[in-house]
Amino acid sequence: MNMFKGYFLVLFVLVAISCSFVEADEKTHRYVEGEPVNLWVNKVGPFRNPQETYMYYTLPFCKPDKKIESKFEGLGEALTGYELIKSKIEFKFKIPEKKTEICESKALTKVELKKFTRAVKNQYVFEMFVDDLPIWEYVGGTSKSGEPMLYTHKSFVFTYNEDRIISIKVIMGDAIPLKSVGQEVTFTYSTEWAKTDNDFMHRFDEYLDNKLFEHQIHWFSIFNSFMMVIFLVGLVSVILMKTLKGDYLRNSPKDEEEGILDIAAETGWKKIRGDVFRAPVYLEIFSAILGTGAQILVITCLVVLLSMGFYHNHPMYRRGSVVTVMILCYAFTASVAGYVSGQYYARNGGKRWKFTMILTAMLFPGFVFGLAFLLNFVAIIYGSLASIPFTTMLIMVALWGFIAIPLTMGGTILGRNWAVGFKPPHRIGPFPKAIPEKYYYQQPLVHIVLGGILPFGSIFIEMYFVFTALWQYKYYYVFGFLILVYVILIAVTSCVCIVSTYFLLNAEDYRWQWTSFLTGSSTAGYVFLYSIYYYIANTSMTGVLQVSFFFGYIAMFCVGLALLVGAIGYISTHIFVNRIYSKIRKE
Repeated sequence: MNMFKGYFLVLFVLVAISCSFVEADEKTHRYVEGEPVNLWVNKVGPFRNPQETYMYYTLPFCKPDKKIESKFEGLGEALTGYELIKSKIEFKFKIPEKKTEICESKALTKVELKKFTRAVKNQYVFEMFVDDLPIWEYVGGTSKSGEPMLYTHKSFVFTYNEDRIISIKVIMGDAIPLKSVGQEVTFTYSTEWAKTDNDFMHRFDEYLDNKLFEHQIHWFSIFNSFMMVIFLVGLVSVILMKTLKGDYLRNSPKDEEEGILDIAAETGWKKIRGDVFRAPVYLEIFSAILGTGAQILVITCLVVLLSMGFYHNHPMYRRGSVVTVMILCYAFTASVAGYVSGQYYARNGGKRWKFTMILTAMLFPGFVFGLAFLLNFVAIIYGSLASIPFTTMLIMVALWGFIAIPLTMGGTILGRNWAVGFKPPHRIGPFPKAIPEKYYYQQPLVHIVLGGILPFGSIFIEMYFVFTALWQYKYYYVFGFLILVYVILIAVTSCVCIVSTYFLLNAEDYRWQWTSFLTGSSTAGYVFLYSIYYYIANTSMTGVLQVSFFFGYIAMFCVGLALLVGAIGYISTHIFVNRIYSKIRKE
């Protein structure tokens, strides 16, 4: 009993900590005149490499005189590379300030001169936050002759509405050439305050790129995808209403009574009724990836719907909130993976259910943790903020160990118990039939390779916007369009896999389980190929660190997408196969 009490105590603490990450913010965003307003500095890094980021004070700016004070980080913030440090600059609400020195003039050493010169030549951008509003600007620029110039003055321009800050901009000035060691540099700032009638609830709108995320483009993309869905649904309807109807008529009870039917002469999908419900090879692995895919299917719906709330209520916006919600949803929906995996495995007569349960709990998280560890190792070597802190790793492991794994176990046990008494529409034969020779275009591999083209075609335009938001300093906020594209993806994948499976079964090939799953999963392969094109054509990323993070994150995304669309493909096909075989005579 004490053990269970201890377990639930740890579980409660983890949930409380996790929830605090979502809600964590002590500020009310309200100020009185003259009240201090903090400036939090975050990071610097080359503009073309979003993941190559370093602590702001790796460059020799004016550091605080006292002990460096860090702002509390949430789980999502830590995973996305935020490390906010209180600046030496402190503003006064509604109180303008003339040009003021941040610190005493300093003579640049050889190392400091080299750091600033490298930062300017590589187009370093800094990031700051005031009242949760982000600020980005270049560290320096170049003269007409190509000489590196360092900006030494920051002019902060605020707008306010009553007791709330509405916007902030920084104007860089006083550019000085970086010439020699011992050069005197003085960093200064000034502030201006202006009243505005803009609403606090919409203050984040100016960060949203409406030109990039133009709604007309999305509607055009969705219209094209919708027409594709109509075509595919029509094709499936023809198969169900015309082709299958003819197949059923050739095996109707009336023919059986009149002795017309010749069972031995049957061909096509009806001939393999005794093999079509045979368990797939590598049943444990298939059950595990099917369960994980079903879990990701649920997670995606939850995250997209919750994200719509985050971005339509900008004052509630939090750095890394979507990442936090995604991780928590994964942990608390682990029972879905366990249930689907355990039920499918039990229905197919599996005996090693404990091994399957372990695979379900560890296969996808193991891949993500392993790849994240390698990326973290690269980030640590480069001294980048993209590295994950050790305490964050411990929290992730604790969420997985104390929440996800127990829920997976519970789901597996529940799924096994509810699978008792299940019988397929037809008795499985004692020996598998030989699969006849087929043309090359009837082979499962051809179905798999070609099956991902149409689903990819329905989402690739939205993939451009998602990739741009991830790698081009944009905020993705059109989650309404994203949920529509998600529904279209489900419809297109389902139709493609059903049609593919029908042709496969007509060729008397009963290996439809893996084929339907991989046919859906091949969409992720096309997404990965598109990411290579996007990297070459739409970015200027360079260096081992950035390339590693770009393709590392894309690999995680594509594996998750493969499991998602694979599960969609199999589930829809499973319903189709059960329905058509339940309508013909049982032997």
